[in-house]
Amino acid sequence: MVAPVPPTASPTPAVPTTNSTAASSRHVLRHAGPVFHGRRGELTVTTPRREADGIVDGRLDEPAWADAAVLTGFSQFFPADGVAAQDSTEVLVWYSATELHVGIRAFAAPGTVRATLADRDKIMQDDNVQLFLGTYGDSRQAFVFAVNPFGIQSDGVLTETGSVLGGGFTSTTAKARESSDLAPDYVWKSKGAVTDFGYQVELAIPFKSLRYRAGDEQRWQLNVARTVQVTGHEETWAPALRGASSFLAQSGVLTGLRDLRRGLTVDVIPTITSSAVGTRNAATSAWQYGSARPELGGSVRWGVTSNLTVAGTANPDFSQVEADATQFSYDPRVAVFFPERRPFFLESQEQFTTPNRLIYTRRIAQPVAASKLTGKYGGFDIGVLSAIDNREASADQSHSPVYNILRLQRDVGAQSRIGVAYTDKIDGARWNRVLGVDGRLVRGIYNLQGQVASSFTGSDSGTQRAPLFDVNASRNGRRFVARYSVNGISPDFDAQAGFIARPGIANVSATHRWNFFGKPKALVELFSPELFVLGRYQYDRFVNGEGSQDRQLHLRANARVRGGWQFGTQLLLEVFGYDPSLYSNYVLLRPRGAGRTDTVAYVGTPKIGNRDWVFSLGTPEFRRFSYNTFAIIGYDENFQEWSSAGIFSLQNTLNLRPTEQLRLAGTWNYDTFDRRSDGTRVLTRNTYRLRSEYQVTRQFFVRVIGERSVVTQDSLRDDTRTELPIYLRAGNGTLSRATAFERTRVRLDVLLSYLPSPGTVVYLGYGDALRADRPLGPERLERSRDQFFMKLSYLFRVQ
Repeated sequence: MVAPVPPTASPTPAVPTTNSTAASSRHVLRHAGPVFHGRRGELTVTTPRREADGIVDGRLDEPAWADAAVLTGFSQFFPADGVAAQDSTEVLVWYSATELHVGIRAFAAPGTVRATLADRDKIMQDDNVQLFLGTYGDSRQAFVFAVNPFGIQSDGVLTETGSVLGGGFTSTTAKARESSDLAPDYVWKSKGAVTDFGYQVELAIPFKSLRYRAGDEQRWQLNVARTVQVTGHEETWAPALRGASSFLAQSGVLTGLRDLRRGLTVDVIPTITSSAVGTRNAATSAWQYGSARPELGGSVRWGVTSNLTVAGTANPDFSQVEADATQFSYDPRVAVFFPERRPFFLESQEQFTTPNRLIYTRRIAQPVAASKLTGKYGGFDIGVLSAIDNREASADQSHSPVYNILRLQRDVGAQSRIGVAYTDKIDGARWNRVLGVDGRLVRGIYNLQGQVASSFTGSDSGTQRAPLFDVNASRNGRRFVARYSVNGISPDFDAQAGFIARPGIANVSATHRWNFFGKPKALVELFSPELFVLGRYQYDRFVNGEGSQDRQLHLRANARVRGGWQFGTQLLLEVFGYDPSLYSNYVLLRPRGAGRTDTVAYVGTPKIGNRDWVFSLGTPEFRRFSYNTFAIIGYDENFQEWSSAGIFSLQNTLNLRPTEQLRLAGTWNYDTFDRRSDGTRVLTRNTYRLRSEYQVTRQFFVRVIGERSVVTQDSLRDDTRTELPIYLRAGNGTLSRATAFERTRVRLDVLLSYLPSPGTVVYLGYGDALRADRPLGPERLERSRDQFFMKLSYLFRVQ
């Protein structure tokens, strides 16, 4: 079992540091302060205190830095652990009464540093350094503060849930730790620059931007991770092992922080939004704009204690000012998920995380007002959220739906946890409640998680109850990783404040992955074959002990090659069973002679066999570009007609950085399905998306996004069986032929953004939507909607 707090060691006396690269060795730096060498186990850090805060200029030449604590001796963590880092890094730390100060010297060979003048939270394609602060010392959650060489910020929270990483259907050798949630934005300062020895960055993190336990002396978990894009390596100060259930539990400790002063922590953010929406007048066909008055809104956040925060909002807006990218699902039975983007609901959203997404705040569609309480109290993590939605979001548009959400979690032992989730939606006489209990038990590299929940839905016809259960066990070893899972969701399970991608099913799955590590500087750094098996059941058949509906066997192999190249291949062997609920509105008209026809229910072939090959390729983050592609070729379900089809699916992502200020991201997703019976094409989906950003200054950027999506579908027939045309039954009982169509959607989004700090923003934008629907709509692209919008907000922080 990995100890949550590494053993204490005496700091190394101040000595010159040595660096592995030729460029670094020419810049030997001396320090008067204590040096804590990670590879020597010197992981308990004491740091000096200064009464005055310094100026954040990125220079690190003020007297306070001369005897700051120095963290050095980094280890490689990804792709292989347990070896010394190829690149030297020095992290200097000191604190004042109000701020934690961190200085970074990252050594690199000339010309190898990757850096752009990026937007906030968009630095993961650059070289970067991430600071993990576990202010509660619970080995479960940590604040993350990251910077690129120019000091551009990225921040959020890492909440460990026990996920097994790497591999999977996307066929990657992902990093051996869970990803951070970058949705929260904190107020802090940073500045940096590329130097002749690599790069240097200075950070100042106000204590009022953090949450931590009350007490005279603080003891925080601490680790620092550096990503070096020229090699694709990740290096950490505290030596972290891949074969562990927790990355955070392997952190060092920052101790001796005394008499921290947060002051009065009150943030007030008034907001003004205005928009003009253009639509076509149905009677005159003239284009017209609605005259909406500017709307006032805003939010207030109060740090009641260093542990608890109360926040409220009135008339919050989405404010992401970017339309969701078009998504398609390979399986139409699975709902498509869109993430939350509204700042008020993103803040402290880690406190509302629950397995199976029983809490999904985007269900609160048009909130009039909301409030929440988040933090820790008496050993519990607390998240309480209440919101009143607009009447337009009501089922009959005559009531304002009311949401109340509660999430409680409590630490058990060193790394285990138990939690409760409760959601309540009231919509007039209708109501829906969900109560769930979940837990995680960790022992060394082994992890056991479980959840049980019930939904209760009330209406005029009575109350309906339905269950959900989920159990999974995993082994997260260095060379062997395994995961076993059993879960089921009743077809009547209803989470109106959550997101259930597909109710009415149960799954039994197992994943085995083996990791083979190359020697240092070997061509193949990591090779990971994987075996995945799954049985999918109709829920009622599963609880009655009957057979599965779908069976899947996936054989996968992923490789990481020197320099950051990734290759993957898979063989998918599957059998999918007919799902009558998906075709409940399909009917056939069978001729009987004498001009008569019978209306016949659609009945599909009981089983369809699939055989697909999957190939993936990912390049390193080169100085000016990176590229990823993912392709599926073989035989798969033609869900439109429930028959077998030849499938070709291609997903491409190209990121270009022509200059330090200009970023281009292009994606192309292309899917075709051809009937195996005669080779004719039944479905084509073709989507292009180009996102361009020009960062004029660190605070101001211009963004243009264009997207074109075309879906072409042939007239449907009962392929391979009767060959009769398929008709669709509408809700009123009328029948219509499922004839061929082509649907085209085009979007253009333009944004001018000025964001000097989180909470203070100026957005000016325009969005345009066009459509063509052949044969029943406009034959050519025609504007269907456009919008001009503006948002102004300002953060008033009480000092």
